[in-house]
Amino acid sequence: MLLTATKGTVIMNSLPHGYQPLGGKLPKTRNGVLIAFEAGTTTPYALQAAEARGELLVGPGTEVYAGMIVGIYNRQEDIEINVCKAKHLTNMRSKSSDGTVQLTPFTQFSLEQCIDFIEDDELLEVTPKSLRLRKRYLDANERKRAAKQ
Repeated sequence: MLLTATKGTVIMNSLPHGYQPLGGKLPKTRNGVLIAFEAGTTTPYALQAAEARGELLVGPGTEVYAGMIVGIYNRQEDIEINVCKAKHLTNMRSKSSDGTVQLTPFTQFSLEQCIDFIEDDELLEVTPKSLRLRKRYLDANERKRAAKQ
């Protein structure tokens, strides 16, 4: 609105008012995450089932490992899902059962968005080819043990 009102010629400045003592911890505002249950390559069939639970952060054909964050859950707690599950073939064929899977495009975070996204129990792996979000403890039992402490 400010840009349109000034036709793109606005200049803004700010001065710090001062420093305050560090306050309390900010409340958790984001939902839980979808965590990969096993290592492997994601399949469209499994991602379609995961899509019903939340927003995906990986696409089909992505290599994942156990403990890797693959999506944002619709609820507050974290959940483990299998995104590498393949569709079992049967002898019965029909036009409706062998249809193609339609997935919504997955969200790909930038480095700054990943850093802003992670919580205290999560880590960010930065490689030349990818950015991967993961839990600090990859094993589900270790995560439960750490949550109790």
